[in-house]
Amino acid sequence: MNRLSLIIYSLISLLFIITPSFAHIALLPPRGKECFYENLKKNDELAVTFQVGDRDKDSTNQLNCDFYIKSPSGKILKNLNDVTHGSIQIKAEENGKHLYCFSNEDSSLKTKDVSFNVHGVVYVDVNDNSDDNLESSIRKLLELVYDVKNEQNYIVVRERTHRNTAESTNSRVKYWSVIQLIVVILNSLFQVFYLKRFFEVKSAI
Repeated sequence: MNRLSLIIYSLISLLFIITPSFAHIALLPPRGKECFYENLKKNDELAVTFQVGDRDKDSTNQLNCDFYIKSPSGKILKNLNDVTHGSIQIKAEENGKHLYCFSNEDSSLKTKDVSFNVHGVVYVDVNDNSDDNLESSIRKLLELVYDVKNEQNYIVVRERTHRNTAESTNSRVKYWSVIQLIVVILNSLFQVFYLKRFFEVKSAI
């Protein structure tokens, strides 16, 4: 088998080794939560990255939520409280349905917008040198690509929040400048009118 055939074989094999990355949006109502699940086998890896935002495009508040991952037996594998974003990776300790939830149960604020990405890696022993290690190298490269993609999604949400803050600040500065201009004009008119009275010639009859 030549090198080109080996590369093609490795890429096709990776389609069955690495699960694709999915981008999702969860809406967290006040006092509510959203849960999802993944069926994993022992030693499979699951990675979740998320960013909490606001559906109001003019909002400048940085919202937060709770996040946790639970094993099929009910064990809490990861737990985050009052976070604005997160990047969590776990290795399954047992077979079965693993549950992960975004919670807004401790808050009565308006609906929150959670953008998150999920991808997983099926366990393969990378220390096994019986075959060419090209396949494991490509697998590691794809994992890095997924990490870059998730980081870009996080940056997009952060940029949107910062842009809203900047636009809100610019609007406030603009209105304050207009108010100052009006005050200066009124003050100037008052001074002109007031000084004019000193130079008026009053004639006595």
